[in-house]
Amino acid sequence: MNMIFETHAHYNDEAFQNDRDEIFAQFPGKRIGRAVNIASDLESIDECIALADRYPFMYCALGIHPSDSAPLTDELLAGIREKLKHPRVVAVGEIGLDYYWDTPDRSIQKHWFEEQLEMAREADLPLVIHSREAAQDTMQIMQKHRAQEIGGVIHCYSYSLELAREFVKMGFFIGIGGVVTFKNARKLKEVAAGIPIEHIVLETDSPYLAPVPFRGKRNSSLYLPYIAEAVAQIKGIETEEVIARTEENAERLYRIG
Repeated sequence: MNMIFETHAHYNDEAFQNDRDEIFAQFPGKRIGRAVNIASDLESIDECIALADRYPFMYCALGIHPSDSAPLTDELLAGIREKLKHPRVVAVGEIGLDYYWDTPDRSIQKHWFEEQLEMAREADLPLVIHSREAAQDTMQIMQKHRAQEIGGVIHCYSYSLELAREFVKMGFFIGIGGVVTFKNARKLKEVAAGIPIEHIVLETDSPYLAPVPFRGKRNSSLYLPYIAEAVAQIKGIETEEVIARTEENAERLYRIG
């Protein structure tokens, strides 16, 4: 039986400190098979490795989110580079640009995005890219660094169908989460309808962005079936097919069988 693959969550977040094990115990009943826990700041690097070591269904991605990139130094990045050798690490992320919060300075965000892109290339690991209100600069940096040779996913996709097709041409996957269930999410619904199922992966970004009917509450991978159903409805296919195809896609994305 195919299982739903959670491609992006933050279970090291304090939102889960009281009931993490209880949530994980419910995974099989909700057909959640595997999950990738994503680092975002320096502190979360070791937390993500520890979780992946502890739970057999868990993997991790290591990287520094653009909004947390100000404290980075070459020395700290060298430390992360060493940790990428850990057997449970399957990607570099989440990295990228965030002009919504617009801090730290854009030049700092760009610098560390570029450095971490090259770190992923050296480590031969795919990218988990965070891009918010920074479409043009994200694409420009990815093209400059030939990101199509590295591969990865545009997580929590929020841009146009036209741009999604450009990312797909580069071989990237598009991460679709709870926002696709929102009534006003016209753009993301267009993207889900307009790109091939072969390039879609499912994610929650837990504890953020819970789908309807849990919008505004703490998110968890237990709500992934709602996202799979929404994608199936938009594409006019069976939910089973969405689960099967996105599981295969996630395995290809993270290069795990």
